[in-house]
Amino acid sequence: MEVNRKRELLEKDRAYVWHPFTQMKDYANRDHVLIEQADGLFLYDADGRRYYDTVSSWWCNLHGHGHPRIKAAIRDQLDAFDHVMFSGLTHAPGIELAEQLVRLTPEGLTRVFYSDNGSTAVEVALKMSFQYWQHRGRTEKTTFAYLDGSYHGDTLGAVSVGGVDRYHALFRPLLFHGHRLPAPDLRQARTAGAEGERETADQALAAVRELFERKGDTIAGLIVEPMLQGAGGMIMTPAAYLQGVRELCSRYGVHLIADEVATGFGRTGVMFACEHAGVSPDILCLSKGLTAGIMPLAATLCREELYAAFYDEDAAKTFFHGHSFTGNPVACAVALASLRLFEEERVLERAQDTIAALADALRGLARLPHVAHARQLGLVAAFDLYLDAERRQPFPPERRIGAAMYEAGFEEGLILRPLGDTLYYWLPLSATPDDVRDIAARTERALRRVLG
Repeated sequence: MEVNRKRELLEKDRAYVWHPFTQMKDYANRDHVLIEQADGLFLYDADGRRYYDTVSSWWCNLHGHGHPRIKAAIRDQLDAFDHVMFSGLTHAPGIELAEQLVRLTPEGLTRVFYSDNGSTAVEVALKMSFQYWQHRGRTEKTTFAYLDGSYHGDTLGAVSVGGVDRYHALFRPLLFHGHRLPAPDLRQARTAGAEGERETADQALAAVRELFERKGDTIAGLIVEPMLQGAGGMIMTPAAYLQGVRELCSRYGVHLIADEVATGFGRTGVMFACEHAGVSPDILCLSKGLTAGIMPLAATLCREELYAAFYDEDAAKTFFHGHSFTGNPVACAVALASLRLFEEERVLERAQDTIAALADALRGLARLPHVAHARQLGLVAAFDLYLDAERRQPFPPERRIGAAMYEAGFEEGLILRPLGDTLYYWLPLSATPDDVRDIAARTERALRRVLG
């Protein structure tokens, strides 16, 4: 990019733009990285420097940037028509995508409600569950349960079932009441392997059981991030916990809501994270990878029983919820193109070699000083940084190790976005074993740059 044009844009950025999850004062005397181009796994800044997009542009991108078949789907749909409202009108991309989602998602989910982002997918799920119980005459079922460390979005309903105090505590006066449950964090397991997983699951399930015994008659739903809590610190949870939660929700008449906004569409090595536990939720929330991370679109799927509670001659039983861009046909066309890629290019099968390479790379990084709790699920991997890893002594907060790693990542050609002192990768399915090895080597150099 021409130097004066770059300077002009960055000055306007500082003058007019408020970036998300950003302390803007940190940028009073420095610039955001100005991205000019993207291709495959790489982002290119205005000076032509290249960076691995190791976080898939906020956990969205699946097949790499600029995939030709995705771009063609956008062009083809725009040539037909761009956007129409989805109430009273319908269109082929929305219909065909709904059919494909019902076919691909866990068994028993039969209806698809579109919205436009992960937070709204969760809002739809909460309102759908609440209104279902009202229609069924269970008017006392008005609350929701959620896990400590959970993150389901930033709208107020989603924040009400969020368990990350750093993001959510300030807004507590605005939120509805929910029941907060302990998360089965495998980092806290006292023993390794299957025994530690079972013990961790049992302890967390005991809290769910106790809550349901006391309050199950008043709880509409329990919302979980299956197998992996993202923003809470890349907390990986045992499959036995998800299986136990499914059984308890069925026993006590509580909807199991699975938030797979981040984990859906192959990121964990299978199409949906619920498959690791062999369970099917009552309501499933999808977004991010739904359109391969290219366009805003979300879907909330539910069982036929929930849909039937709204299907009535009484207009008051209508689900009064919608968005201006519900079922946007261009976004639906992109999602269909992405799903065709999974089938025709054997995306998940090819990703298995990359997953194995990531496991090898993670073992190497785990041997470095200051590194502990290395963990992986599919193409997601994470580890925590400590002043004393053996004793789990954290770095003083004022050292801002995560922020330092973020900056060091740029120097090594990496887009990293640590969660506190937790460093993670959230790789596209298009990453290769060679990409993984290069990313790990650059990460090691960044760690030595920051930590010595």
